[in-house]
Amino acid sequence: MRVIAGTHRGRHLRGPQGAALRPTSDRVREALFSILGNRLLNSRFLDLYAGTGAVGIEALSRGVTHVTCVESSAKALKLLRQNVLDCKMGHQMTVQAQTVKQFLGRPNQWSGPYDIVFADPPYAIAQELESLFDDAATDRLFAADSWLVVEHAEKTPLPTHLGRSAFLRRYHYGDTALSLFSFSGAAQP
Repeated sequence: MRVIAGTHRGRHLRGPQGAALRPTSDRVREALFSILGNRLLNSRFLDLYAGTGAVGIEALSRGVTHVTCVESSAKALKLLRQNVLDCKMGHQMTVQAQTVKQFLGRPNQWSGPYDIVFADPPYAIAQELESLFDDAATDRLFAADSWLVVEHAEKTPLPTHLGRSAFLRRYHYGDTALSLFSFSGAAQP
């Protein structure tokens, strides 16, 4: 794994041994940041199910001002913290060692509101996102006109709304998909 573009372009990142973790591939990461484009500059980024931290580090490399990473796996946290240390990004990144459900239930730990929320849950539990974002309290997680991007298995259907975030578009990359949602803060129809 490596940082694809930006100030840390080409920097190698530590990755997992074996199949216990499924980091976002370089191809999908490149597509994600192409989709996000100019939204990255000076934004706040939330990386749910952060794994090795590759997506958050890439976001910082491309102009995001702060990233909050949420991860509960001890193996992933060890890699994430080492990657942050190797890249000298500790002052721009907050690591929350807990489950996404715990984090979302503790607004006092948020460094938001966030302009971009990226969620890459284990594919088997991607549909749990619907219940996680269904709480009105999570509205405070999002800045006005923010985006939520979910990485999931191409065959996994997601609802048209995650909380007050409305589905915009789905992008396909082999057996992986990125679903883009827009948060307007307006009540769902």
